[in-house]
Amino acid sequence: MSLFVVTTKKKELAPVVYTPTVGEACLKYSEIYPFLNPPGAPDGLCITLDDLSRLDDILESYKLRSGQTPDITVMTDGSRILGLGDLGINGMPICMGKLQLYVASAGIHPHRTLPVTLDFGTNNEAYLTDEHYMGVRKKRPDDSTFYEAVNQVLFALRRVFPDIVVQFEDFSSAHAFGLLKRHRSQLACFNDDIQGTGVVVLAGLINAFRKVARTTNLRIQDHRIVFHGAGSAAIGVARQIQRYLETEHGVSEEEAKRIFYFCDSKGLITLDRGDTLAEHKVDYARKDNQGQQYRTLEEIVSYARPTALLGFSSVAHAFTSKVLSLMHQLNERPIIFPLSNPANKAECSFKEAMKATDNKAIFASGTAFPAYIDPETKKKYIPGQGNNMFVFPGLGLGSILSKTTSVSDDMLNSAAKALANSLTPEEVERGLIYPSLARIREVSSVVATAVIEQTMNEKLAKIDQIPEKQIKSFVESHMWSPEVEPSQK
Repeated sequence: MSLFVVTTKKKELAPVVYTPTVGEACLKYSEIYPFLNPPGAPDGLCITLDDLSRLDDILESYKLRSGQTPDITVMTDGSRILGLGDLGINGMPICMGKLQLYVASAGIHPHRTLPVTLDFGTNNEAYLTDEHYMGVRKKRPDDSTFYEAVNQVLFALRRVFPDIVVQFEDFSSAHAFGLLKRHRSQLACFNDDIQGTGVVVLAGLINAFRKVARTTNLRIQDHRIVFHGAGSAAIGVARQIQRYLETEHGVSEEEAKRIFYFCDSKGLITLDRGDTLAEHKVDYARKDNQGQQYRTLEEIVSYARPTALLGFSSVAHAFTSKVLSLMHQLNERPIIFPLSNPANKAECSFKEAMKATDNKAIFASGTAFPAYIDPETKKKYIPGQGNNMFVFPGLGLGSILSKTTSVSDDMLNSAAKALANSLTPEEVERGLIYPSLARIREVSSVVATAVIEQTMNEKLAKIDQIPEKQIKSFVESHMWSPEVEPSQK
């Protein structure tokens, strides 16, 4: 019954199943766990370092017990949950929530999903001394141990479930990039924080750039983007935009990188800043600052003169009224995307952005904000929400149905274009840059169709070739829906 309600009331219940409610569920998971399921009904699979020698037995036991072979797993180690930090085993609800969205939004059968938490320890001091914390109360292992352990888990999954799709979720930035680098060419896997976020933000930016182009002659490659935050999500977005510019607009790698200005807690990221930069930051560090360093966001915006300001910092209200007003001084239609989750970590609210820009901001956030009504004109403005659920269900469904051997950059690019082009004429007329959540299953089928088409173009699909015009009906015919007995309605 619960799946029927979630599937039929997706827009209303998405904030309950996922952000912002899932953040609260994670913080309290060790406390509420006994009340979540009846005895013997697990939430998912927790794997510790002590389990590595018997992984195949554990997975075979799960397969036997469930009577199903999972098509997709969402996997986390709980090291960077949303903007909440290291939650260890308490990150399990993230995997559960994501998979419920796969079910509701993409029609993947619930019995063919597998939430996995790698309980390798936690560096959260509060949990290490909390007797009620359910996870392993040890410090996290070194990198060598971590990567070898994850490698064993992934290849055990592939042995037991040969066609399984793996979604990495909320790993620390360094490990998120490291896992992709090691495994993306070996199995069908993707990281939602890096690639899913990259796809959904790119889709929103494509539509935002189209809106700007209606009143200016600004080409897409002439935009300048300031990233407030330089973690895995921010870098993933830059890489996706860069790929799009290179493949769709013929822009060189160097030209594409030139539009990005990254800042972290120390200011604008430059090669001569004097500190040791993480590997993923070096690629986008500025080298044209002529020795000048810019510390505050206001200084960086004044220097870079961006057309778009994207927030990935989890620093609430980092986009001050001064910064927002400055963005409006520089642009008739400033693009403001405070993308940090949950809402209390967002860099600004929709109301703050609209008030500071005379209602001209092209806005999208990670977590939904309420509509804004101008107190003078009484006009109602609807905010955009760059929620990853517009992308990962369709990307996962397309990967499952095609039995792809990997998730390529061009598959991601195809997903972004499909999402950007999925708006109805009425949604475009209303000024939206993302489709309505009420249409999420339709949008997921559009994304999955584009993904499958690309897997066939690249010869990554293990299924027989499907005529292009038949792919969408093939997708829709494989989307599961719950059925409720008349007595339960």
